[in-house]
Amino acid sequence: MGKASRIKQQSAREKIAAQREAARRAERRNRVLITGGSTLAVLVIVLAFILIKVSQGSSSSSGPNGGVRGTLLPASVASQVTGVPSSTLDKVGKGSVPSFTATPFTAGSGPALTSGGKPEMLYIGAEFCPYCAAMRWSMAISLSRFGTLTPLHGIHSSPTDTDPNTATLTFYKTGYTSNYLNFTPVENLTVSHALLQNPTKQQNALWAKYEPDPSTRGYPFIDFGNKLVMKGPIYDAGILAGKSWSQIAASLKDPSSPIAQSVDGAANYITGAICRMTNNQPASVCSSPAVTAVRGGL
Repeated sequence: MGKASRIKQQSAREKIAAQREAARRAERRNRVLITGGSTLAVLVIVLAFILIKVSQGSSSSSGPNGGVRGTLLPASVASQVTGVPSSTLDKVGKGSVPSFTATPFTAGSGPALTSGGKPEMLYIGAEFCPYCAAMRWSMAISLSRFGTLTPLHGIHSSPTDTDPNTATLTFYKTGYTSNYLNFTPVENLTVSHALLQNPTKQQNALWAKYEPDPSTRGYPFIDFGNKLVMKGPIYDAGILAGKSWSQIAASLKDPSSPIAQSVDGAANYITGAICRMTNNQPASVCSSPAVTAVRGGL
């Protein structure tokens, strides 16, 4: 074999060796990429599961039939709602209620509505409802004069209904303890009109008894031990327009404020209705100037 041939053959071998080495490097690189890609894919899948779990946990705590709904109100705001001074309520008296409705209540009939051996106050409402939004403030004030309502969570009424986005409370899964009555809240639908709580057969029958026409049956519906019934708001919900939870709560202690005249005035009527249920107990509440002022409208 001549020198030229040997050189040519050597060059061929070197070229083939170089190609094989390049191929091996490419294979190693591909393996690294595949391994890294697989690891990344696993991480992405794990992260996706985590995000889904968090999302599900979040929705279950605020979705239909889930946990607590709304925003937990700061203690300072909650105390302003549940601790409106009796002196303020006495000064408000009837407030602006008579200018809105001359007949806040319908007389009840039939057997007394009781629960656990106590008179029962049944409320059926909906979270989207602006009229319920208005009345919950007054109900919270009144109920707090007879027991403890906790915790308080804030929501807003429907953004597409009358008096849109009214700041209010929700009674969904709110606890209440009292020596004088039991409070049974039923928040039927959510802000988006999804089912939240179904009234029982007995609750629906009671609702239909006082509002027999399904086409006009609405929220809020409040039965005070079958002594008195409230079928709708008793003050103008528009008075709360544009106000935050804290602004509404802060206004409740000023008897001259339009909000106190409406919310506290309605609270006094509700307090009077509860006193009818409890046979005027406790006397410290039921003989107060606030209740005396509204007694003629019960």
